[in-house]
Amino acid sequence: MDRQHLELLLVREMPYGKYKGRKIADLPGNYLNWFARKGFPPGELGQLLALMQELDHNGLSSLLDPLRRR
Repeated sequence: MDRQHLELLLVREMPYGKYKGRKIADLPGNYLNWFARKGFPPGELGQLLALMQELDHNGLSSLLDPLRRR
């Protein structure tokens, strides 16, 4: 995990589904956990969803706070 990946969580939007258009960093934990159980999509989107799920699951979402303020 690096700063660039964390920054991408704040700008990339979910391209489809119930939360289409919502920033990945703002997706609810239960939705991220659903992907963790069913499988993340391939490519960058899946990597970002997996990273956000890991942050959310471990209570580390606050790592994004300093980047949100920028």
